[in-house]
Amino acid sequence: MREDDGRDVGAVAPLEAPGGPLRDGLDVAEPGLERAATGAALGDVGGVVESVGARRASDAPLREVRAVTESTVERLASGVPLRDVLDVGAPGSWTDLDVEVRASARYRPGLLPGLAWVEGRSGSTVSSLIAATVGRLRRERGAENAVESVEPLLALALCHPDGRVRGAALARAREYPDLLPLIVVRAADWAEPVRETARELLRDVLDVDAAVALAPLILLVGRRGRGDFGVRLLGEVLRRAPGERLGPLYGSADRSVRRFAHRLAVAEGFLSPAELARAAARDGDAVIQDLCAEAVLKTVSADVGDDVLRPLLTARNPRARSSGVTALRRAGRAAEAERFLTDRSAVVRACARYVVRQLGTDPLPLYRAWCSGLGPEAGGERETGRAREPEPKPDTGQAREPEPGSGQAREPKPETGQAREPEPDTGHVREPGSGQSPERGSFVPVPGAVIGLAECGERADAVLLWPLLAHPVPAVRARAVAGLRLLDVVEAGRLRPLLEDPAPGVVRETGLALLPSAQELPADWLMERLGTRWPRHVRVTAFRLLSAGSGIVPLRAAVELLEDPDPKLRGWAEQAVQRWHPPAGLPGGEAEVEALLDRCTHLFSSYVLRRRKWEAGVGR
Repeated sequence: MREDDGRDVGAVAPLEAPGGPLRDGLDVAEPGLERAATGAALGDVGGVVESVGARRASDAPLREVRAVTESTVERLASGVPLRDVLDVGAPGSWTDLDVEVRASARYRPGLLPGLAWVEGRSGSTVSSLIAATVGRLRRERGAENAVESVEPLLALALCHPDGRVRGAALARAREYPDLLPLIVVRAADWAEPVRETARELLRDVLDVDAAVALAPLILLVGRRGRGDFGVRLLGEVLRRAPGERLGPLYGSADRSVRRFAHRLAVAEGFLSPAELARAAARDGDAVIQDLCAEAVLKTVSADVGDDVLRPLLTARNPRARSSGVTALRRAGRAAEAERFLTDRSAVVRACARYVVRQLGTDPLPLYRAWCSGLGPEAGGERETGRAREPEPKPDTGQAREPEPGSGQAREPKPETGQAREPEPDTGHVREPGSGQSPERGSFVPVPGAVIGLAECGERADAVLLWPLLAHPVPAVRARAVAGLRLLDVVEAGRLRPLLEDPAPGVVRETGLALLPSAQELPADWLMERLGTRWPRHVRVTAFRLLSAGSGIVPLRAAVELLEDPDPKLRGWAEQAVQRWHPPAGLPGGEAEVEALLDRCTHLFSSYVLRRRKWEAGVGR
């Protein structure tokens, strides 16, 4: 380790506090120092402060030392090593230090080293005396990783608000590798002399290892107005490095670092198509998924192997899967795209339809055949007064879902057909072969087939979707409602029973489909479903439909929920009341409007409440 220079050590004699050295077990607010070194250091600090003429009461030394240990700047000023004060691996720690030092200079300028100390022309300051004593005592006590006190003080000097101090500190910072992050910060300094000096120094000392370690900080500083130099220098250094040295950057927790590394890898060809495919499949960032997937597509040819296509086709994110489906055509394997016609993602289904059409196959008959095999005749449902339900099965000991509002248990619904194992490549259920009519009851229904029919079908195809509203699989019912909405064949009377469906997804899709025709629904029927005896998803959808109504109905529904136990519903109701204005055509002087507004006095000021009543023609 580097030794203290003679000025710092020689300026301080080992003094003791008036009552003798403080004991090792003294409880102080300095977790960075070992307790053994802390006690002795505090004893000498009392004498140091007295030797420079500080004025305080007899117990002031302990109070002052405790104050010195409260903030990052004060701990560095007392000689605590950088690694004990900062999270050196977090880029935000260095930029935060830069801001904190400038803020501290406004109310405690004596903590910061001055220009004379940085240039070696002056003796000690209070901070340098304390830092020298603490550093010496740490070494005498055998403290691990004990460093000289110059480094933390130079860190403060590099963040000093005076540009002359920062520039002078850069000349000495070359000797301390741990201060390299602050040189990166100074390379974007607002003072041109400091900025140019820091850039020359950074260009000299930044090697591959340092570039990989400092990439998060360089990119963070690169967002500043003068931070582009560091980003360009980072790219220059990493382009000269072997491709495998970028490995830590590909898996960095910092999203901007991963993006930078993958852009560089694609531009320089550091990653093979198989590696790019795996990156597109595994990374959670959409930008990286698109970047790597597009790079893979440019390399796909007839001889591409499964090591490239398989990661794309089995990826969880739809961007990678859609790229894999598109690559099937270029690889001469377009027939395999048929199984992705029922993918859960709309973009993947669209790509699959495009690839299938290139083979001369129309996907619409396939969708029609699959959906015709999902009807009630395939699952053995029976007709009831409200909706199609499956025949009851014997009790198997499984938990039953309660009927909304009745508290009675509902028998579990049987699945149509026999369950099939999902394919190992995609995790989706295998669909019938191309051009073949599905064998009824031979496969588990895939919701993607239902919505796929609506995406490429005609309004006449709604005849295949209406029976699926009673299908025992909730996802099929939800996709059937969504398909009817896409085909623009919504009938409020036929969809209304689904607002009581036990599956939240079905109720949400039904509410979305009925929203344009909300005024056709009976308001009293919807108001009844705001009650707490109904499931939350039913109540939310009923309130949404009532809010889309006209006249006094939205206000009536919102006031009904003002005391609801659900905080979100209560909050939405309060906002709806505050947004409500009497619409044109509302009869003036309605007593109900005045009664409803009187229940909302806590939501308005007296002036606004009077204004609302005046608009409604009441309360005059």
